[in-house]
Amino acid sequence: MDDKSAMKCHDVDYKIIGDDIQLVEIELDPGETVVAEAGAMNYMDDGIIFEAKMGDGSRPDDGVFSKLLNVGKRVLTGESLFITHFTNAGYGKKSVAFAAPYPGKIIPIDMAKISGELFCQKDAFLCAALGTELDIAFTQRLGTGFFGGEGSLLGGLGGLIGGRRD
Repeated sequence: MDDKSAMKCHDVDYKIIGDDIQLVEIELDPGETVVAEAGAMNYMDDGIIFEAKMGDGSRPDDGVFSKLLNVGKRVLTGESLFITHFTNAGYGKKSVAFAAPYPGKIIPIDMAKISGELFCQKDAFLCAALGTELDIAFTQRLGTGFFGGEGSLLGGLGGLIGGRRD
């Protein structure tokens, strides 16, 4: 995930609303984009456009084979084939909000402060600034796959997630 062809992440403003059933409201400047798992969006302002894409958009210069390989990894893990891209196509700041399908805490992570890479459990990803690379990793221990349920599959996030908390 440390390839030089990856793009720099957009810098987005956000605020977390709620306590046990939280949502994150992201404020996008004109032209800014945020990516999210399919079905995570709660609401959005007029002027935000969205489209489902096969990939996170972090490597726009990748070839067809590379993109198909990444889609194949998502299929193997049971993740959605598509990542939804939300872009502010209007004038002025616009907001879009995301929430998990079950109760829990949303934890903002500044990837620059943790060396630019994070591995997390399946379904832990909610949304990120465009440029964040989403990947799938497999653990090396065979016992984890047999006895650990979904423990053999990990989601990898890479890049510099830009963000300012209100």
